Amino acid sequence: MRKNLWMLVSLLLVVSVMFTGCGDAGDTGGEETVASVGMVTDMGGIDDKSFNATAWKGVELAIEELNVSGSYLESQQQTDYATNITQYIKQDTDLIVTVGFLLADDTAAMAAENPDVNFAIVDFGSLGDNVRGLTFSTDQAGFMAGYVAAAATKTGKVATFGGINIPTVAIFMVGFEAGVDYYNAQNGASVEVLGWNTAENNGVFVGNFESTDDGRRVAEEFMAEGADVVMPVAGPVGLGSAQAVQEAGNAWIIGVDTDWTVSASQYKDVVLTSVLKNMDVAVFDTIKQVIDPNFAGFGGENYVGTLENDGVGIAPVASGAVADAVLKDLETIKASIIAGEIDTGWDTYLAGLE
Repeated sequence: MRKNLWMLVSLLLVVSVMFTGCGDAGDTGGEETVASVGMVTDMGGIDDKSFNATAWKGVELAIEELNVSGSYLESQQQTDYATNITQYIKQDTDLIVTVGFLLADDTAAMAAENPDVNFAIVDFGSLGDNVRGLTFSTDQAGFMAGYVAAAATKTGKVATFGGINIPTVAIFMVGFEAGVDYYNAQNGASVEVLGWNTAENNGVFVGNFESTDDGRRVAEEFMAEGADVVMPVAGPVGLGSAQAVQEAGNAWIIGVDTDWTVSASQYKDVVLTSVLKNMDVAVFDTIKQVIDPNFAGFGGENYVGTLENDGVGIAPVASGAVADAVLKDLETIKASIIAGEIDTGWDTYLAGLE
C-alpha cells in the first residue's frame, strides 16, 4: 500500500515539474531517505546564476552526501511565496528553505502557524524558534572587491548598482564603497564611486532582479560617465551589465553571489573578481543539522557567513588586472577585517537607519 502511495506522490511531482515550476532532484537509487527538503525560490528562477541557484546547490550536495530527498518550487511573483510554502507544509516536508529577503513576511507567518515545521531562510535573520536565519557578512567581501576595483580602474571611476534597495543588496554596496575609500586613504588616490552613497542611503536601483535589459542600460550609462569597473547587485540583471561591459571592451565587471567566471563563463574575460556569498555552505550545514539524531530544533539561531568561516569571500582576481602588491594587500585586509581592525561601514550604516 505504501509503495502504491509513493508511486502516486511521485507521479504528482512529475506533473508539478511540468506545470508549476517545481523541480525534484531527490533520486537516491530507491534507498529510503532520512529527510525531505523543500526549497522555495525568490523571483529570478532556479537557474538565476545567483542566489537561487547557489542555495539549490546546497540542497543538491545534501542529496548526494546526506541521503535526503530535495525539490524546489519556483516563485514567479511575490504572491507565489505563501502558496509554495503551504504546498511543502502539506507534504510534511522536514525542512523548508526559503530564499531571499522578500520571503521574510510569508516565512514568519507560516512558521508561526506551524511551530512543528522546520524552516530556514536565506538572507534574513531568524523569525522564530523553528526558523534558522542564514545571514552573510557580504560587506566584508564587498570591501575587498571595492579595494580591487579602485586598484584596477584606469579612469578613476568605478560603479555599483542594485536591484531593489533592501539590506541584503545594500550590504554589498556599503562594503564596496568603504573598500574604495580605504584604497584612496592608503594610496593617496581619489577614485570615485558612482551609483551608491552610503551616507545618504541613496543610489541607483533598477527595481527588479530579472531584467537583463535594465542591467545593460545602467552599465552603459555608467561607462558613458567614465566608469570602467561595474558591480551589479541584482541577480540575473547583472548578466545584462556583463554583456554591455564585454561589448565595450574597455571595462571590468564584478560578479556577486557566485564566481562569475564559472556561473557566467561566457563573460569570464571581463570578470575582475566576484563577491562570494556561499549560500550552498549555509544550506548544506542546516540540512546536516536537521538530520542529526540529537537535533532538538533551531531555537531561533542564526548562521552568519563571514570571511573567517568562509561563508563569504572573493574569487581570484583576473590575471594582470592589478599589481602583485595589491594581492598582498588583500591578504592583509582580510586578516584585519577578521580581527576587527578594519571597519567595513556596515554597522554604522545600520545605526543610521534606526
